[in-house]
Amino acid sequence: MNKGTKVSDSSPFKGEQEGIRAIILAAGTASRLRPLTSNTPKCLLKVGERTLLERSMDALIKAGIREFVIVTGYLHEQIENFVQQTYGDRISACFIHNKDYETTNNIYSLWLARPKADGEEVLLLDSDLLYDGEIIERVLTDSHENVLTLIRHELGEEEMKVVIDPPLPSLEGKDPSKSPLKGKDPSKSPLKGETFSLPLREGWGGSITEISKTCDPSLAAGESLGIERMGKAYTTALYKELEEMMNSEHLENKFYELAFQRLIPKGHTFSVLDVTDFFSCELDTIEDFENAKQRIPAHLY
Repeated sequence: MNKGTKVSDSSPFKGEQEGIRAIILAAGTASRLRPLTSNTPKCLLKVGERTLLERSMDALIKAGIREFVIVTGYLHEQIENFVQQTYGDRISACFIHNKDYETTNNIYSLWLARPKADGEEVLLLDSDLLYDGEIIERVLTDSHENVLTLIRHELGEEEMKVVIDPPLPSLEGKDPSKSPLKGKDPSKSPLKGETFSLPLREGWGGSITEISKTCDPSLAAGESLGIERMGKAYTTALYKELEEMMNSEHLENKFYELAFQRLIPKGHTFSVLDVTDFFSCELDTIEDFENAKQRIPAHLY
């Protein structure tokens, strides 16, 4: 067993469930959100009537996914109890505990999921996202095997930026009456991550050539939302790369997108699915949470 791993499985299926697995990373402390997260994991904070984790799991279940692998860390018992009490035997839930959550980043949590993800078809999600659940449906019905969701807005240094090829189609000459901004109050600027630019054309599917926080914002098409679908060949290559990064290079405190970046020159990359036309927003600060409560569309509340 890997360092820092504790695996518990509440599943009645015990591996009998076939198809795609959802890998949800939920180990972080979210220290920037204290005191909101002093006694509650970030993914169990509520916006509207449901917690962030509940929103993602409901969307995944609606899309037909029943097998969940949740990597926990901070206040892990709360997450395990919530999932078991809320969903019970309706799903297969495997919990993997990252006991080193205070000194590692999400790449290490992803590494710990290896027994359930290596060589499998998976949908990888950060647990603390707020987004329209329809995005999950779009990801699962996309024609490409490996898909990364992207949102377009003004970029700075903080975002996980994505460079794609072929370049982003120009928005010039588009019919403004078809813009997702139609009907929006122009006096209310969108939250960071809540964007209303025109989506990429149907079936565009450009491939990622770079993904990092340090790439030139002027070259980037947008920001990674934090939802990726990976086929079996990709997860096999991914965990081979992660084995080198964890066991030889000791890069446990990096973002998992570094592994994505290192796989690109080895012939493994993602097609991009632009989900800018759906609601999503980041929740990094207390102010973000308060704004999100006001901005979330009524049908998602």
